[in-house]
Amino acid sequence: MNRTAYICREYLENPCITQRGLAAKLSLSLGSINKEVLAAVNKNYLIRCENTCKITESGLEFLKEFKVDCAVIAAAGFGSRFVPLTYDTPKGLLKVFGEPMIERQIKQLHEAGIYDITIVVGYLKEKFDYLQDKYNVKLLFNPEYTTKNTLATVWHARELFYGKNTYLLASDNWLKENMYHAYEPGAWYACSYTDLETGEWCLGIDKKGYIEHVSIGGNSSYFMYGPAYLSREFSEVFIPELERYYKKAETNDFYWEQVVYDMINYPKEFSRRLPPFFANKQPDGQTYEFENLEELRHFDVSYRTNSDNKALSVISEVFNVSENNIKEIRCLKAGMTNNSFLFSIEGIHYICRIPGAGTEALINRSEEYDSYQAVKPLNISDDVIYIDSKSGYKISKYYENSKNADASDNADMEKCMEVLRKLHQSGVKVNHSFNISDKIEYYEKLCYGTGDMIFEDYMEVKANMLKITSKLNTLNRTSVLAHVDAIADNFIFLPETALPKLIDWEYAGMADPLIDIAMCCIYSYYSQKQSDRLLEMYLGRKPVSEEIYILYSYMALGGFLWSIWTVYKTKQGDFFGEYSLKMYRYAKDYYAILKQNLFVE
Repeated sequence: MNRTAYICREYLENPCITQRGLAAKLSLSLGSINKEVLAAVNKNYLIRCENTCKITESGLEFLKEFKVDCAVIAAAGFGSRFVPLTYDTPKGLLKVFGEPMIERQIKQLHEAGIYDITIVVGYLKEKFDYLQDKYNVKLLFNPEYTTKNTLATVWHARELFYGKNTYLLASDNWLKENMYHAYEPGAWYACSYTDLETGEWCLGIDKKGYIEHVSIGGNSSYFMYGPAYLSREFSEVFIPELERYYKKAETNDFYWEQVVYDMINYPKEFSRRLPPFFANKQPDGQTYEFENLEELRHFDVSYRTNSDNKALSVISEVFNVSENNIKEIRCLKAGMTNNSFLFSIEGIHYICRIPGAGTEALINRSEEYDSYQAVKPLNISDDVIYIDSKSGYKISKYYENSKNADASDNADMEKCMEVLRKLHQSGVKVNHSFNISDKIEYYEKLCYGTGDMIFEDYMEVKANMLKITSKLNTLNRTSVLAHVDAIADNFIFLPETALPKLIDWEYAGMADPLIDIAMCCIYSYYSQKQSDRLLEMYLGRKPVSEEIYILYSYMALGGFLWSIWTVYKTKQGDFFGEYSLKMYRYAKDYYAILKQNLFVE
């Protein structure tokens, strides 16, 4: 850090500051500050004026080198520790004392005279659009926000650092006092102190205040906490190394700070040494990086009673408790149709399901409700505490020490097939059906309503699927209540029961029983041999040829249906990787098998 620049800046911002005040800010003796001020006066950067100093034109010219050019705010991530709030609001837009955290930082930057601000967005990117109009900021999209960490976020913004003095901020930081300035005397990372054991990135700091070592975890230490400032000299060395890290597959989960960590701790492994990085020590209570909703509730008490979140409001009403009594909130693995999170009330754990994007067009929640009511006497479904037949919000019991069925474990799958047999042979009926031909037509319309279908040979493959449905219609198959979403993950084994529970009945309806076996096969990415084996498990005997071909028919139709479904969901902003390709391949491959065996033309 250039002390002369720091002192000139302080006199520019606060002409009444005393040398004693400067000494306290720089952690230097009064004698050392006196020498620094005298040197600045001798260079005509400052002139003495009564009991203080004033900056001169020469001093202002000197400070130009240290002028902050811009700010980059990282806002691409999901914020899983803040569910359910972040299911519909990016973490940086969560309000603290009635003000979105990112807006507070933008205002603080403006107060310091910094107006060139770029926000790197990803998750729910459209939510940030209003900021362009309100504050004249720019948005930069990070397309890798679902698969990579903040290293990739900075990589996508890398051109904004070359040749510029740049603040690098996180959208979800809350700063009590404005710590931004028009001029910065050197690169720094904000840090806070703790006496306690911590898992944060702890700093070894030399006598001049520079970071000389970084360790993950420690105690009685300053740790990296809050914003950072990268000078052009710092970025000239740092950004090329970050670009090199980005190209390595093993760095997908890296924070951008990992590059700094390595360059400081292992300088000999790099061709250029990182310029000094100052530890910008902040007082207790200045910087907040909220780790979860509990911390936010403690800081802003309005979140204890009214978070303005539909899911928490529903839970509060169902259990007749204050939102503050909803504890241990934790994000569960996102499903393909919905989002879910774990929570507890008075020590008992539950799962809340929130309908996913676009599901209002895909799922008839009234039919789902009817299916749950119909199978309740069978004692094979999850224990539902509450389900809204209109919105689709659902609260169910969480099973402690449970496990999902393993599609590769024959013993597990035998028991899953026993549950399906019990369902299919129960005689339970509902007033709605799952007609796969109708669903294909319906999902197709949804896709065309949001743009063209993405498969080049779609019409040809669809024609083949119609041949399959035509054949099935001639067989007069029995219709039973089928689950239709019999993926292995929807079978839950409990320690106290022999058979698993079958959860998530939103696609259930009257259909051919073999549709459940087919869906289980394609969801599990089974081969033809594995699919034959599963059918035999279900039947409890060797299947006849017609049964095998009916299974293959539904595997082809199911693959086709879910590939269209995936296209629609992707256009709603969801991401499923290679799932659509695998499903589409089932449609084509199993049609070819049926044709080869003369089941269809």
